[in-house]
Amino acid sequence: MKLSVGDVVKSVAGKDKDSYFCVVELIDSYCFLRDGKIHKLDNPKRKSFKHVIKTPYKLQSEALQVNKHLKKAIDGLTNS
Repeated sequence: MKLSVGDVVKSVAGKDKDSYFCVVELIDSYCFLRDGKIHKLDNPKRKSFKHVIKTPYKLQSEALQVNKHLKKAIDGLTNS
C-alpha cells in the first residue's frame, strides 16, 4: 500500500478503529493523521501503516489547512 499526503484512510486497529483520517505527513513506517475533530492541525495522530487501509479518496491541500474544512471534507466523502 502506497500512501501519500492527502489520502483518506480508515483506521483498522486501536481505540479509533473504523474512523476516517487524512494523511498529512509520512515518516519512516508511520503516517500522521488528522480528522479535524479530535486530531486537529496542531495535534496529528501517529499511526503505523499496518493499522490503516487506504480508501479511494484524496483531499486537496485547501481542505487540509482548516480543521472545519477537513472535518467537513472527510464527513462528506465517507458518509455518501
